[in-house]
Amino acid sequence: MTTERTPVAIVGAGPAGLLLSHLLAAAGIESIVVDSRSRSEIEQTIRAGILEQGTVEVLDAIPGSRARTVGQRHDGIELHFAGESHRVDFAELLGRSVWLYPQHEVLKDLIAARLDAGQDLRFGVTIDRLEDTDSNTPRLVGTDAEGATVNIVADFVVGADGSRSVVRPTITGPSSNNYFREYPFAWFGILCEAPPSSDELIYSNSPNGFALISQRSDAVQRMYFQCDPQTDVNAMSEAQLWDTLQARVPGTTLKEGPIFQRDVLRFRSFVAHELRRGRTALVGDAAHTVPPTGAKGMNLAVADVLLLNQALQALLLRGDERPLDAYAETALKRIWKAQHFSWWMTNMLHLSPEASDFDRLRQLGELRSVVDSEAGQRYLAEAYTGWPLATSL
Repeated sequence: MTTERTPVAIVGAGPAGLLLSHLLAAAGIESIVVDSRSRSEIEQTIRAGILEQGTVEVLDAIPGSRARTVGQRHDGIELHFAGESHRVDFAELLGRSVWLYPQHEVLKDLIAARLDAGQDLRFGVTIDRLEDTDSNTPRLVGTDAEGATVNIVADFVVGADGSRSVVRPTITGPSSNNYFREYPFAWFGILCEAPPSSDELIYSNSPNGFALISQRSDAVQRMYFQCDPQTDVNAMSEAQLWDTLQARVPGTTLKEGPIFQRDVLRFRSFVAHELRRGRTALVGDAAHTVPPTGAKGMNLAVADVLLLNQALQALLLRGDERPLDAYAETALKRIWKAQHFSWWMTNMLHLSPEASDFDRLRQLGELRSVVDSEAGQRYLAEAYTGWPLATSL
């Protein structure tokens, strides 16, 4: 068995792992990135993506990034409720925007840029376990795409391997140690061939339930409606799906087209009890997940990476462990703010199965409190477009 050595071993070739490898390389720190999936699996798994302005500014430094050129800039969102439409104008309130640019497109940009730069990026590598995690040289043990044993010793290991992270248990111990919430509803999502029904996202709270009208391109659209988590994805015809969506956005005529993908997205909130142990740390979905309502997922991953990059540069280039010691506490401040915002948006817009008439009317009062107040709109805009990214630890 051959042992390989690297300053940083990154498990997961998602946005967090690839961005971290880029930032480390810019500082002269080499890394090995491994992922159990193939390149085509990573690039062809369609994921949503609303990018905060700060995230886009970070991606601007990636050679070949198309976030600004292909992504669609949105200067606001529409809130629909009680038969009314209210626009929250991010540009007017804050001078900031968001970009609709799907995550799989970000991944295409990052993979191409890292391979062009000579990154040691290995697909089809399954990590089975971590060893020597209490030492200064943790070890990854697994199997590559050809079935050969992988044995990588690093000065630091990063778990950027998503919500089913193999690195996380090493840091947090049993899953019961972590913070978790499951919601009593889900999103039924469709992809369809049609022109956009709206220039910006519509978040609709209707008596029939929640709907989100989003976009992908000039010819492909993404839409969701609230459903039971146990809903059979094939139980409804296309006509029934369109009727359901249309009933939940009264006052807006949806542009229909052939539906070529449908899925049910469960709603969960999760935060790992610990983000770092010794020379191992978590970033992105390995550390936390949020409901999609607040559009925080990939943006939180970028915020984690910026902090961990600073900490690793201090550790590996200067022997300074203080930024690493501050990493978890600093990252968790933003993570819990994002958890609150995602929870708030979710509960303000969705109808709980146990909701009473009082709950329904209170919910409408909350929405009106937001749209009738510049301060309320400003809070939503600040959280949605992204809080300032940390510049130091």
